[in-house]
Amino acid sequence: MDKTLTDKKAVDKQSIIEALKKNAMLIILVLVYLFFLILTGGSIFNPSSFTELINQNAYVYILGAGMLICMLTGGNIDLSCGAFVCLLGAIGGVFMIVQGMGTGVSILLLLLIGIVYGAILGYLIAYVHIPPWIATLAGFLAFRGLGTSILSANSKTGSLAPFPAAFQNMFYGRILPTEKGVLNVPCFAMGLICAAAVILILLMNRKSRLSKGYEADTMRGVMVKGGISGTVIILVMTKLAMDGGIPTTLLWVAGIILIYSFITGKTTVGRHFYVLGGNIEAARLSGVNTRRVMFLAYLNMAVLTTVATFTVLARSQSAYADVGKNFEMDAISACVVGGVSASGGAGTVLGMVIGATLIGVINLGMSLISLDANYQRVVKGFVLLAAVVFDILSKKRTK
Repeated sequence: MDKTLTDKKAVDKQSIIEALKKNAMLIILVLVYLFFLILTGGSIFNPSSFTELINQNAYVYILGAGMLICMLTGGNIDLSCGAFVCLLGAIGGVFMIVQGMGTGVSILLLLLIGIVYGAILGYLIAYVHIPPWIATLAGFLAFRGLGTSILSANSKTGSLAPFPAAFQNMFYGRILPTEKGVLNVPCFAMGLICAAAVILILLMNRKSRLSKGYEADTMRGVMVKGGISGTVIILVMTKLAMDGGIPTTLLWVAGIILIYSFITGKTTVGRHFYVLGGNIEAARLSGVNTRRVMFLAYLNMAVLTTVATFTVLARSQSAYADVGKNFEMDAISACVVGGVSASGGAGTVLGMVIGATLIGVINLGMSLISLDANYQRVVKGFVLLAAVVFDILSKKRTK
């Protein structure tokens, strides 16, 4: 009897340790947020801070989703996305501000440019076998210079502004806005619906896994996970409701996160990205079209870079030479901090979201305490290094 009890305690202890390991970055995110909550005197908990966190880091979530796919294929990255944002911004400024073209037409043309670039880049990497970092380094060096030249040729100040109101509302507006300080009922109601949906999905996933004979979380575990997730969703949506309503930026980010969570977790092509990163030769011998998968990864990255450009231009309301600077580093950092393997084959969209949020909280917190920009870079560098060290040590312990 005592031996059975001891064994049960050992199993429970091991389960707790595994749960802590699995959710380490989420725990760190909470601790970092609490740290800045104390340091800022509670200002990071203000409704405006929640809105700013979403709007300020929208491009990180969007680019992070694309960078995740690239990294899954074998630790590959895209160094050109930040410079490509600058080039697209300059072209978009010419379309909408200089030429006065309609918002819808301009968006479609920019998407077309993104698709063409992604197709060329994907072809060079997948079929010509140019290493991804070299192929994208060319864009990193060329696109910002080209974008700056376009801006200089069309503006004496080297920038183009403002973008049309319709464009700004589409990517930096609010859904059914209300006065700040007054509860936005549609926003709050959406929070309740989303929280209920998350709990329902967790219960349905557990039921599905049990029916197929797979290992699944206990009902208590599911309810705890659902309760925490639901509470966080309601808290965030309540804060947004007190700050004027749902930002359109959030809809773009949430839509992309949901789509890529489905792609990576439920589709064949999503699994192929993981297989490619695990062992590309084994994937090829298994019948996976490795060239097509690599092509799709970089085509996808270019399209998401275009969407990220829209959110950045709408927020800044202008196109200028430094737009997109270091964006590729932010996207890579979000993935690495979120547990995406630097060698490929492992990582999730949820992990990337946690990583991006952690970096966003650090940026927002340091801004609120007016920390020097140089020291902010130092802190982010150490956070990235710590995440990589943690990933390597965790893998060694697992082995």
